[in-house]
Amino acid sequence: MTAETAETPGTPETATKTTATTAAAAAGATRTTTGPATTDDTGSEPRRRWITARVRILLWLLVVMTVALTAVAATTRSVLLRDVDHRIDALLAQETAEFTNLAREGVDPHTGERFTAPDPLLRLFLSRQYADPDEELLGLVGRPGEVPAKKEQSREARIDHPLAEDPAALRAVFASPDATGTVHRDLGEIRWAKVEIGAGAGQPSAAFVVAFHPAGEQAKAGDVFTMLLAISGVALLMTTGIGWAVAGRILRPVRLVRTTAAQLTEQDLTRRIPVQGRDDIAALAETFNGMLDRLERAFAAQREFVDDAGHELRTPITIVRGHLELMGDGPGEREETVRIVTEELDRMSRIVEDLLLLAKAERPDFVAPEPVQLAELTADVFVKARALGDRAWRLVEVADAETPLDPQRITQAMVQLAQNAVQHTAPGQRIGIGSRLRAGRVELYVADSGPGVQPQDAGVIFERFRRGTARRGSRATGAGLGLAIVKAIAESHGGGVELRPTDGGGATFVLVLPQGQPEGAERQ
Repeated sequence: MTAETAETPGTPETATKTTATTAAAAAGATRTTTGPATTDDTGSEPRRRWITARVRILLWLLVVMTVALTAVAATTRSVLLRDVDHRIDALLAQETAEFTNLAREGVDPHTGERFTAPDPLLRLFLSRQYADPDEELLGLVGRPGEVPAKKEQSREARIDHPLAEDPAALRAVFASPDATGTVHRDLGEIRWAKVEIGAGAGQPSAAFVVAFHPAGEQAKAGDVFTMLLAISGVALLMTTGIGWAVAGRILRPVRLVRTTAAQLTEQDLTRRIPVQGRDDIAALAETFNGMLDRLERAFAAQREFVDDAGHELRTPITIVRGHLELMGDGPGEREETVRIVTEELDRMSRIVEDLLLLAKAERPDFVAPEPVQLAELTADVFVKARALGDRAWRLVEVADAETPLDPQRITQAMVQLAQNAVQHTAPGQRIGIGSRLRAGRVELYVADSGPGVQPQDAGVIFERFRRGTARRGSRATGAGLGLAIVKAIAESHGGGVELRPTDGGGATFVLVLPQGQPEGAERQ
């Protein structure tokens, strides 16, 4: 049996316009794809961007790291300074509490009695204490408004610019009504606390003072802060190197995408990006490869359409031109020429419509599946096919099931198979139409009792513009696109078309389709 062309509605004008539009699109695609992409809209050479994605990633990483490390260092310094304040407050409270306890409950070791004067109390307490490196323990005796006389530990001084050697600061601390305070001076800040000692009538005032110089502890916090900044600087340098290497590795597929895109042309769409891993970059590479697959199929379909159109339209155009050139002046010759030209133009229109249909088969919206009752669809096809010719038509069997199909496309394919069977059978010969479920798949078939298909033709009859070997009784006049259209419709549903022998002689063409969701629906 030979592949033939099914007639589809359309006019020569529509076909001609569509062909011109497609050719223009193909030419535009060629210019767009192969044209140089190294100039901008003004025609000048674009400036190379130095801020690449790799540099931007590294800059953002450095900014974030710098802010984070600086925040960590500043927070650590703040915590250390607050800890210094807490320790100073605790030390001042401890020293004043010890002195208060001695003044309230202690006895003079020389008399065995309670202390009645401030001097023995101060001397005894100071002799029993050992000040910390930044601490001063003083006993002050004097009258308000005067520089008080001081009593201090007789140990070697370990503090620069101590409070004991600053008369103005001593007077301010001694005269202050507060129990604690801070002396702000150019020589260094002093935190202090004091306990006033009650004196008898006519006796001078006295007080125990503990002073702490926080500069040393604060300097330690500053040293830690400086060390953290130095460590942060080293970490930023290491981050720069590691980030540069990691960003380059991560962006390698992106560079491959750019390089591959730059090397693509209409003549070479075969390059693909190797996919490694399962991250977003790998997904990008897979998406780009999928896009290239679609582009390659689209360009292939476009080239095939142009080649097929040029190949098949050349013959009718030559016939039309030859008859027009040889047309005589007689009415009979003109009428015959008009008839031949009209037939050839109609054939050109059918060829163009079939080619457009095959080109549309590459689009995801080629089929629009919907739930279809196979029994009803088979019966409708049988009724339509009976009008194609005087044959012994039989509705062999119907499948009682529902499956998602595009009923218009399936009907088109089945009618094409029926038309093909009519062209290769004689009047009165049997043609059977049926549907069935087998192995979880749907089979719709047309079986004829004609001469069958030659073995050498079985592998080529589904290709475009391929016809089987001429046989007796064949009246095929198509362009050889009919079975190619049937195959495209079947594959768009996720199935295929098969050629099987008919019992008793003949050929059976079977649409084998999935019973579930077709692939055509998934692509939409």
